[in-house]
Amino acid sequence: MKIAQLDLVALPGADDWPVLVVVVRTDDGLTGIGEVGMRGRERAAAGVVKDLRPLLVGVDATRIEHIWQLGFRSVFFPSDRHHGSVLAGIDQALWDLRGQALGVPVYSLLGGRSRDYVPAYAHVRGGGMDDVLNHAAELAEAGWKHLRFTAWDPQEPEYDARRAVRWTVELMQELRAGLGDDVELLVDAHTRLDLAEAVQLCRELEPVRPFFVEDPLRSEHLSAYKSLRGRVGVPLAAGEQFVTKWEFRQLVEDELIDHARIDIGHTGITEGRKIAALCETHHVQLALHNSIGPVCTAASTQLTTALPNVSVQEQAHHFASEVGAFTSSVVLEPGRLIASDTDPGIGIRADLSQASAPETATIPRLHRPDGSVTNW
Repeated sequence: MKIAQLDLVALPGADDWPVLVVVVRTDDGLTGIGEVGMRGRERAAAGVVKDLRPLLVGVDATRIEHIWQLGFRSVFFPSDRHHGSVLAGIDQALWDLRGQALGVPVYSLLGGRSRDYVPAYAHVRGGGMDDVLNHAAELAEAGWKHLRFTAWDPQEPEYDARRAVRWTVELMQELRAGLGDDVELLVDAHTRLDLAEAVQLCRELEPVRPFFVEDPLRSEHLSAYKSLRGRVGVPLAAGEQFVTKWEFRQLVEDELIDHARIDIGHTGITEGRKIAALCETHHVQLALHNSIGPVCTAASTQLTTALPNVSVQEQAHHFASEVGAFTSSVVLEPGRLIASDTDPGIGIRADLSQASAPETATIPRLHRPDGSVTNW
């Protein structure tokens, strides 16, 4: 089973948001798909696929580890995050092919089920505080036990960190009082805070017992997490911007986080399970980042079904079995994802007749009151 064709296409997803998909075809007629998690540089991703095509076409598609190593180490310089994200899509597609060829779901290839279902969390809609509180109550009533909130009032046209901290603390106090202790609250600062602001947010949130505070600091300077870790008492989560085990290494080995935010659209399954094993040796749970499309949801669910150290998986979009060009066998219920026992591969199929050339997505941008740039 050799790689005969390697392409990058855009396919319709939910809410007119195109899904960036790697398509791998083999010489025996099978087609595997995987999702590229990096958005906003689609033409760069297409260039990576063009560069990798002569390297990978003709290679045995069952040599998944070899292909990751070949793609990552094929030039002298280590692959960066955009390159790594494309490799992640290829990697998912290869696992999809392997499962199809053997007639089994991917989790069976990874050791079988470690759990009956994968716990999942939902995003609470932004808006005024009353809107957020009402939507949180609706989700909790529907059965969601983990709810995620952004640490910022999205109605604000600009980002003022101290104002965002005060708003978030007030919101979380209201939520804990209204929802009680049976609903876990997850707070995402989205790498926008400096160290002093992150310390203030985490300390003031301690009485409401968040499940974790995510990405309180930028990912470029991981040593800052050492200072934060020693000054606060809430669980911390980070890692959605990383593509390799080496990027996760310091946070995990120094035990600076409690939840690793692996994103299969950035790491792929091959690298993702290595990171998971590293995390297991340090009592770090996996809280998979999954905010893009249905292919990443399917691939993530295959991996987390097989792993022992999973706390929760993001489910930003409430996909049904059919969305856009995709048909998925993954079952989504409030608060849980269930992989099919019978559908081979990663558990999703695409109508490739709807494919188009990738175009660069428009990514939101955010600034502070003085006009300087901050992270979205």
